[in-house]
Amino acid sequence: MEKARPASLAASDTVRVTNPGGSSPFVLTCDHASNFLPAEFGTLGLATEDLSRHIAWDPGALPVARRMAQALDATLVETCISRLVIDCNRPLDAPDLIMSVSVSEKTVVPANQGLSADEREARVSLAWRPFHDTIEKTIEDRLASGRETRLVSIHSFTPVFKGKNRPWHIGIIHDEDRRLASPLISALKRLAGVTVGVNEPYSPADRVYFTLERHARSRGLPCAMIEIRNDEISGETGQRKWADLLTGIFSDLEPEEAGQTRSHSVGQIAFSRKVSSIG
Repeated sequence: MEKARPASLAASDTVRVTNPGGSSPFVLTCDHASNFLPAEFGTLGLATEDLSRHIAWDPGALPVARRMAQALDATLVETCISRLVIDCNRPLDAPDLIMSVSVSEKTVVPANQGLSADEREARVSLAWRPFHDTIEKTIEDRLASGRETRLVSIHSFTPVFKGKNRPWHIGIIHDEDRRLASPLISALKRLAGVTVGVNEPYSPADRVYFTLERHARSRGLPCAMIEIRNDEISGETGQRKWADLLTGIFSDLEPEEAGQTRSHSVGQIAFSRKVSSIG
């Protein structure tokens, strides 16, 4: 886990922006960057070892995102609090905004049971709203100054889900707007020994696309979600490998023109396993 922070943690401490003036057209987000729990939450009734599991965060995602941001001169917006407190990649009306039971791992989170409306709102104010307000301001400032903006979120996923191995090393998640996803997928598929998932292991139908829907799709900005299998980035060597691979691709990556983009049918997008992003 990250080092403990003061119990007086404020909303301004739950989101971090790196390189706000970056020259790259890419803005990166890391929605599940941290497994940190403020002191007032204790361990939410979980065993300490549970807080290092995937239910608490996306292991390895933040080091990859940070290295990419530095190499690309891109802006990075990251959460600084565990998704066990609140999931910043969910709409406010989502049933798993505050996870009471991990669907994928059947882990009950005792302190998240039966929260009052005031307790829920306190968590929204602590972490969810600052994260989205920060992304909002970052994008609006860029657009107001005429800067091209493309939004990419960095996540990780578990190698095994409900007893089944996941073969993909990396997955690219997108909806019907494939301007950024299509050239990214094509570049990844040219890498030897890399198995690429297209809307795998998740798709937007699994409710994992909220940050991009809210901040990019609503503005017509090119966007894509990257999921890296977390055993690939469990250590510094793998984190450096994937960050450098992606940096190399992103350095030359240009979105397709709208007319070039091949759209999915509604049925193809909707067809997915209805699972939580905690897998």
